[in-house]
Amino acid sequence: MCADVARTEPRVVSPDRDEGNPATTTDTPKSLTGRVAVVTGGGSGLGRAGALALAAAGANVIVLGRNQPALHETVHLIAQQGGEAHAVRLDVSQEASVRAAAAEVQERFGGAQIVVNNAGVAQSQPFLDTEPQAMRDLLDVNLMGALLVARFFGPQLTAKKGGRLINIASIAGIAGGTNLAVYSASKGAIIAWTKALAVEWARYGATVNAVAPGYFVTDMSGPGTQNPEVAAKMLSRIPARRFGDPTELGPLLVYLSSNDSAFMTGSVLVIDGGQVAR
Repeated sequence: MCADVARTEPRVVSPDRDEGNPATTTDTPKSLTGRVAVVTGGGSGLGRAGALALAAAGANVIVLGRNQPALHETVHLIAQQGGEAHAVRLDVSQEASVRAAAAEVQERFGGAQIVVNNAGVAQSQPFLDTEPQAMRDLLDVNLMGALLVARFFGPQLTAKKGGRLINIASIAGIAGGTNLAVYSASKGAIIAWTKALAVEWARYGATVNAVAPGYFVTDMSGPGTQNPEVAAKMLSRIPARRFGDPTELGPLLVYLSSNDSAFMTGSVLVIDGGQVAR
């Protein structure tokens, strides 16, 4: 989550300011009304939680992924809370699939103003036991997948002021961990790329930021968080002495998607209960 920013002076609204500038409008609980938000890997875990939060803030959410039943469940949950959502099939590791999904979003919804690059896979294995093909498979999803999504949705985000790209990285890209060498490589690359792309896209009035979660209770982390012995070891490294709940990521994604974050770009926001601060 993010801290509230106190404003000591009233906003001055100028007619020549763009829609992505915070001086133009004050965000409300429905701060994303009228915007189209794309969430890759939106069928479960952090992706689903993010999709629900963006929809609650008024965005028309497009969830993308390979698991169609899971995507449609997310759409159903959003509809239950009164939001609007749609599912589009996507395999981020396949260029043709990413191209097709971007074209569909452009044709059906007029393009995306917000993209959450969330799709990813985990791998925990000693580096010397990891086969090169397994390395390629992980990098194709976690790194190349994110790059492909930005490449083909990028024209939509940069077409006018106010585009938002949010890359889901990991604290594994900041601090090392045993048996996480390949996964850490993918997430560390995401962080470096986020900073470089933020500089490049600033000219378009688009922001590019990354979120680096710690341990959250999701299907991906299930083998660790649900095993009492393993969970105890994991919790001992977290000053907050608990795992994150996926719903805690939502407000941060809404903030990064909103007009209030227009001056924040190239940042990496850690949400981990204090783990990397030790």
